Amino acid sequence: MKLKKGDKVIIIAGKDKGKEGRITKILKSENKVIVENINLIKKHKKSDGQNPGSIIEMEAPIDASNVMFLDPKTKKGTKIKHTIDKNNKKIRVSKSSEVNLD
Repeated sequence: MKLKKGDKVIIIAGKDKGKEGRITKILKSENKVIVENINLIKKHKKSDGQNPGSIIEMEAPIDASNVMFLDPKTKKGTKIKHTIDKNNKKIRVSKSSEVNLD
């Protein structure tokens, strides 16, 4: 998976298609990501004696294939490729505009 925590992405499939957000967590073993304020669900929380029960709105994981990196230059979805810079360091680069992402 070429995405990292903190990357700005655009949703390309599902009920939130076209929305943008930042990745807050990556679930690598399940190939899923959690994006802030995207794919919101309501979870019922049971009272524990001290706090009353409530309904919490939280983000659910999205499959990584349904998000695409948002190119900072063109503001559109793009793929990511890896290249080697002049210091022999591996860097991430946007395929559409060749902008360094690291």
